[in-house]
Amino acid sequence: MVSASLPDFPWDLLEPAKAVAAAHPDGIVDLSVGTPVDPVAAPIRAALTAASDAPGYPLTAGSPALRAAISAWLARACGASGTPGVLPTIGSKELVAWLPTLLGVGPGDVVVIPQVCYPTYEVGVKLAGAEVVRSDSLTALGPDRRIKLIWVNSPSNPTGKVLPATHLRKVVDWARERGVVVASDECYLTLGWEDTPVSVLSDEVCGGDYTGVLAVHSLSKRSNLAGYRAGFVGGDPALVGELLAVRKHAGMIMPAPVQAAMIAALDDESHVAEQRARYEARRTALHAALTGAGFTIEHSGAGLYLWSTRGEDCWKTVDWLAERGILAAPGAFYGPAAAQHVRIALTASDERVTAAVARLAA
Repeated sequence: MVSASLPDFPWDLLEPAKAVAAAHPDGIVDLSVGTPVDPVAAPIRAALTAASDAPGYPLTAGSPALRAAISAWLARACGASGTPGVLPTIGSKELVAWLPTLLGVGPGDVVVIPQVCYPTYEVGVKLAGAEVVRSDSLTALGPDRRIKLIWVNSPSNPTGKVLPATHLRKVVDWARERGVVVASDECYLTLGWEDTPVSVLSDEVCGGDYTGVLAVHSLSKRSNLAGYRAGFVGGDPALVGELLAVRKHAGMIMPAPVQAAMIAALDDESHVAEQRARYEARRTALHAALTGAGFTIEHSGAGLYLWSTRGEDCWKTVDWLAERGILAAPGAFYGPAAAQHVRIALTASDERVTAAVARLAA
């Protein structure tokens, strides 16, 4: 069975702590998963409704209007002055999980992922039958010619760390010298706080040449569209063309109403500014409450999480929080190097965040 080769589904391991937190007299404050809780903006919902009479098959490549909207957004938000290939995806998680397979990576090949990272990078490598190497250092990789793909993630999930343009440029240069594909997960790009994230497609990084480079984006966080499964990839036109060719055969097609909703979301920044303001207020309140309760917050200069530690095993911290009715994600979900951290999400209602702040103060 394929599932036997995969890690335990991490969220199942959190169920005992979740039960403890749920027993709190005032109910659970679930800060463990980055699931949006705020409304989808009215213009996006209107676009979805208007496109709901869609009896025919949509284009796997996305409608011409959607491709144009994605390209325009990459130019505005990512500083991409060239002409990257673009392709809608059914959210970003499915692309992360299947990218090695779609690119032909397989047994005998190596995929590099960050030391501390989103678990689905590793899952995707295992689905392809390849070998995972965790590393944040190019020099540590040595002359291994089995490497076919390297993942970078900035802003990072879970740490919120932002990689500067100089670092991203070194990764791209290193990969091109070796014929390695760079996949950059940029799902939190528009959520910079103390730090300003830079896209791998930026002219600062690749100067308009997207050879060997792919940037993965999602509207789940930016526009509260997690339930729509609305993502896209942009970059090397040849690689995007290969992804499209395989995805046509595999039936990986974004529904036409969602494509219409994506256009509305990409063309409007007012709802993004409103959502940023909500997250910023929650972040400020939780940051102060956590530090006041003795936590140290590291990185977290961007994204939707506060990477927090009490200098102890992460599961002990999870239990401490659960006793106060607060559920957090243990760092162990994100790699062995994160064993003393927990990830605190900003994706809870204002009322629940206020409750968490009060409990931490007590």
